[in-house]
Amino acid sequence: MNKPFVKGLAGVIVDETKISNVEGEFGRLSYRGYEVHELIEKQSFTETVWLVLFGEFPNPEQNSNLNKFLIENSELTNFETEILKSIPKETHPMLVLQSLVPILNLKPKSEITLPFNQAEAIQGLVVCAKIPSLVANFFRLKNGLDLVKNSDSNSVHENFLFTFNGKKPSEKEIKTLDATQVLQMEHSFNASTFAGRITASTLSPVQSMISAAIGTLYGKLHGGADEAALKMAQEIGSPEKAKDFVSNALAKKIKIMGMGHREYKTVDPRAKVLKPMAEELTKGTKFETEFQTLKAVENAMQVEMEKRQKEIWANVEFYKGAVFHTLGIPPEFFTTMFAMARSFGYLAHFLESRLDNKLIRPKAFYTGETIRKI
Repeated sequence: MNKPFVKGLAGVIVDETKISNVEGEFGRLSYRGYEVHELIEKQSFTETVWLVLFGEFPNPEQNSNLNKFLIENSELTNFETEILKSIPKETHPMLVLQSLVPILNLKPKSEITLPFNQAEAIQGLVVCAKIPSLVANFFRLKNGLDLVKNSDSNSVHENFLFTFNGKKPSEKEIKTLDATQVLQMEHSFNASTFAGRITASTLSPVQSMISAAIGTLYGKLHGGADEAALKMAQEIGSPEKAKDFVSNALAKKIKIMGMGHREYKTVDPRAKVLKPMAEELTKGTKFETEFQTLKAVENAMQVEMEKRQKEIWANVEFYKGAVFHTLGIPPEFFTTMFAMARSFGYLAHFLESRLDNKLIRPKAFYTGETIRKI
């Protein structure tokens, strides 16, 4: 019997958006009509944030003000820091984010004029500003390190890397993180964004929407694939062992995390940028074996899929872990980096949904028992 629904909503159009466009058949991703690789080459991180949120590039003053706002509002309150200190150190960082985002103090420390005239937009920016500090401070607490105050930088990611690693990052490291985070910022109605839009549709506040989205992002079938892919490479141990690993995984029908993408029928455009970036960053470092092992896994998968007359390519998650590892970020924090970037996308969808809100309430196809007598 044909069932009157599509499991997982695959291919089902549920609403409209102007924020980003995923053209899987062409291997293309664009934000507000601009392809991501062009944004990385020609625009700064905060210029892209402004574009995603408000549909246009900022003028120099607006961009400067956004940089300043995000850095000034990144500092946690004493209460927030004490709560962070009380969390068991073995807690996964994604659960820390999901738990603490709803109780953040959203009163801004500085003013900013936004094209979107709504208090919730500013509150959402405060959440986005504080997420990097939650990540950096929990990392340092988890590892018994002293907390580091904000740097005097005008760069969001220079400030983050300084507070995370406790030392001034190089220009190359800052640009690498800028590019990676632009790639991760937005991806239409992905699982976590859609979960967030469902939450927003109930008229929940912005912090609840972002928290719900972060909880969804944690899953291995979504944002958690970056952590899983690198751990897989570490367990394989060397490129020479990749072929046997892939053969065994396919024989046992074990999913290889980070390979293939539900939307892209060709190469993930984000992976096109990340793969050479990871290769350059890891070359000559202790992380080079990890990258070469990942590359060997992808090659072995392509050989096996060709035998089956299929195509499969690495997605954005596959090589991202190698990039983050070279920046001093351990695997259990990879998905929090995703959340840092995607929080701006979540906020954009929150604001878009507020323009024409309607409660998202689908129906289910009931397959249980018919009415029975007791």
